[in-house]
Amino acid sequence: MKVAIVTGSSRGIGRGIADLLVENGYRVIYSGARPERPADLPAAADYLPCDIARAEQRQALIDHAINAYGRLDVLVNNAGVAPIERRDLLEMTEESFDRVIGINLKGTLFMCQAAAKAMLASRKQAADCQPRIVNIGSMSAYTSSISRGEYCVSKAGVGMVTKLFAHRLAAEGIPVFEVRPGIIDTDMTKVVHEKYQKMIEGDLLPVPRFGKPEDVAKMVLACCSGLLDYSAGQVLDADGGFALRRL
Repeated sequence: MKVAIVTGSSRGIGRGIADLLVENGYRVIYSGARPERPADLPAAADYLPCDIARAEQRQALIDHAINAYGRLDVLVNNAGVAPIERRDLLEMTEESFDRVIGINLKGTLFMCQAAAKAMLASRKQAADCQPRIVNIGSMSAYTSSISRGEYCVSKAGVGMVTKLFAHRLAAEGIPVFEVRPGIIDTDMTKVVHEKYQKMIEGDLLPVPRFGKPEDVAKMVLACCSGLLDYSAGQVLDADGGFALRRL
């Protein structure tokens, strides 16, 4: 049985990823920053709260996988936050910047570090363990949005975190990937849903619709499948073709 941790999986993209991994035979540890267990989570599902900005909670999540199941095969770093309030770049606060960077970038980096150590140990205990790490980035890694600059900076950083760990772990047999969602229909985009809908109708995307959590989840599953392992460090755009340069 392969064991996966999906951070930020109480809802939205993370929930879609975790549910699809369960459907494909993984034992998934669901996780979210809120202490309460999601009411719609199946009774048999394993849930552990984790604020990835806090070192002790990150380690507790990794330790739970090892102590409960004796191995860790997959880490999906999905947990992330948007600014509490969208503000023009000239009005962005240090408090907001520190919060977003602390979760989205610092939390992701050190989750990778802790998981990599546990994965290397897991392979010594389970011969069939073939670990993989998938970071959930964003089209905001390369797309300027001046009303949420701290988010863009954090996701650009996640891109480098992916490269660094892909470089460090490739020879160890642990491929690291990044999936970059585009405009996905989740709680995070509700506040700008009408704006994005008009942009999509105005030919923003070659695939003219909002993305869905399952669109991202399928790419994560592909990364976990082993079929992409020779492309360590690969970035997959789950963005309806937004990254295309078009005339």
